[in-house]
Amino acid sequence: MIRTGKKFSKPEMSRVINGDKVLSEEPEKQEKKRLDQILMEIYKSYNRSTLQKFIKSGFVRVDGELVLKPNARFPEGVYIDLEVPEDLMKTDLIPEIVYEDANVLVVNKPAGLLSEFKGEYCPEATLAHYGMIVHRLDRDTSGVIILAKNEETQTMLRRQFQERKTHKTYYAVVEGRPKLDAARIDLPIVRNMKRPTTFLVDASGKESETFYKVLKTDGAHSLVELRPTTGRTHQLRVHMKYLGHPIVGDEVYGGEKSDRLYLHAGKLEITLPGGVRRTFEVPMPENFVKFFDRKDKDITTAENA
Repeated sequence: MIRTGKKFSKPEMSRVINGDKVLSEEPEKQEKKRLDQILMEIYKSYNRSTLQKFIKSGFVRVDGELVLKPNARFPEGVYIDLEVPEDLMKTDLIPEIVYEDANVLVVNKPAGLLSEFKGEYCPEATLAHYGMIVHRLDRDTSGVIILAKNEETQTMLRRQFQERKTHKTYYAVVEGRPKLDAARIDLPIVRNMKRPTTFLVDASGKESETFYKVLKTDGAHSLVELRPTTGRTHQLRVHMKYLGHPIVGDEVYGGEKSDRLYLHAGKLEITLPGGVRRTFEVPMPENFVKFFDRKDKDITTAENA
């Protein structure tokens, strides 16, 4: 266990304890704070969501007593004991920081790193440990993603995704070669009730739109640029599967087995707090670049094919 114990008190409280200052109020009348807020002041390396999960998971004691409610209130002077299992935060998947300011953190997520854990107990490190989730990438998808540092920013950024004011560009290696070098895919997507964790194209589904462009091909495989205007779960994977060109490594949707899912979020255009419009870009992983190097066939660009 990683165990840290700290006392919740401010400088003026220490002066009271030392006898240098007299309290103006009776102890029972002192202001009390929520436990998750107290932890945020003490453990600045964790965000509020993570600390709330720690509390609900039984990792926090106050003056030796187990507390499971993040909204429990305590006065200054209590002793906070945080015990986090050592393997909880262990991971070799560390996101690379692309940009950071007082409100946001933009990172390059490695494939395999989970965006957010749904349950109360998180058995592994996730993107949610680095900041507040605004949008998500599938676990096996790599690439650029933006996190918020406060609730106001999170709300502002999420609204842009909901109102389709962001622009996202992905890259994928797919099986075969699409008939058209560039096209618009307008196919509604619905949850597959036979396999509830997956989705499929169906007339009863939600509007889903993707623009694609073939960048490179050897006939057997193609590198494509994908620009979704909607953000449905598994949208790109479902659309490419429906066209008969599943993404390499996407075994859920019929893609051939490989060392990873060949889907990468390369660019994100979004407006930051303060009104500044920014485009964040991260390069394609090395295995994307070298994918066609291992082929014996001639490689062509779509324009020269």
